[in-house]
Amino acid sequence: MEVTVIRSNRKTMTIQVNSDLTVTVRAPMCASSKEIERILQEKESWIRKSIDKIQEKKALYEAENIEPLSYAEIQELADKALEYIPGRVAYFSKQVGVNYGGITIRNQKTRWGSCSSKGNLNFNCLLMLTPPEVIDYVVVHELCHRKEMNHSKAFWDEVAKILPDYKKQVQWLKNEGGRIMRRQE
Repeated sequence: MEVTVIRSNRKTMTIQVNSDLTVTVRAPMCASSKEIERILQEKESWIRKSIDKIQEKKALYEAENIEPLSYAEIQELADKALEYIPGRVAYFSKQVGVNYGGITIRNQKTRWGSCSSKGNLNFNCLLMLTPPEVIDYVVVHELCHRKEMNHSKAFWDEVAKILPDYKKQVQWLKNEGGRIMRRQE
């Protein structure tokens, strides 16, 4: 296994397994080579598991014929999302009866959207690869968190007031969302 050590003015040591199956160790300037080697040995099991997960993911890409998105493609999706999603948020915020803070578009690996306690909304640029009704569902979902910051029955009742058939979109995301998320490197 190829290991790169990067020393800097930090207090802790971290180990990162990269998509090319190399390992990067970020260590404090004062850490000895012996100490770094000891940590690598201690974390060998975790490193091997991480490498196995990356290899499985790559095999899954090949088996499902999933083409990873390039940086330029992700940037293009983010630009489209910035043009489209704020309009949907403005439209649905009136229906839900809530206000909101800023809107941020991100390239997230596990979430379609989120809502902070201050009312800031984050949306995944990969939403632009989903049908419009799925985007609307995610927008409404996050706006409803302005009323209920949980996933209680009251929260889902709020979602259903705006989108009575929201469960179809939830099911679409369960069935197809993972495939879209796996297009990220």
